[in-house]
Amino acid sequence: MFRKKKRVVEQSAWKPKSFWGRLWYFIWYDDSAWSWLANVVLAYIIIKFLFYPAIGFLLGTNFPIVAVVSTSMVHDQPFDAWWTAHEDDYLALGITKANFSGYDFRNGFNKGDLMLLIGKDPEDVEVGDVIVFQSKKPYPIIHRVIRKEDKGMWVFQTKGDNNAAQIRDSELDETYVLEKVILGKAVGRIPWLGYIKIWFVDGLRMVGVRV
Repeated sequence: MFRKKKRVVEQSAWKPKSFWGRLWYFIWYDDSAWSWLANVVLAYIIIKFLFYPAIGFLLGTNFPIVAVVSTSMVHDQPFDAWWTAHEDDYLALGITKANFSGYDFRNGFNKGDLMLLIGKDPEDVEVGDVIVFQSKKPYPIIHRVIRKEDKGMWVFQTKGDNNAAQIRDSELDETYVLEKVILGKAVGRIPWLGYIKIWFVDGLRMVGVRV
């Protein structure tokens, strides 16, 4: 009890008087809910505007890290069982079990995973690669390349491993993905960590902040 009172006295004795000093104290020493909220916002700003661009510069893409927001790449079975259930679909595309076994993320990944991307020349993107690309949807798409054609420029076809068919609607046509909309190739996965971003964005939307 004595020590706690002494600590309070010591803190009040050196609590700064200037605006910037009080701001520093509020962020780093204040235990109020507002201080915790300020720390969350500050961390978001540092990550988004400093850390994120720096990583992107090193990896050659403006989108070095993305959170998976759908279940379109989930595999709910071990690989052999999953392949048996989907074999006919991929054989029709000229993709065999041996081909798929050699692909990155052959066991898919989950909603909430955090994916690490690198910049990739479209010429070097191959069938089986998992790419992130922009469509008219409000979020980037992360699906697997199932076909690649040279039509004077590279045109790709993609599909979510867990989707019954390619998506073709007014916002996205997976049968015609142009090279210019590719944002990067997935090369790494951190399970579940993407939920931090998903929850944060959902929270902002709940309070009416447009993101």
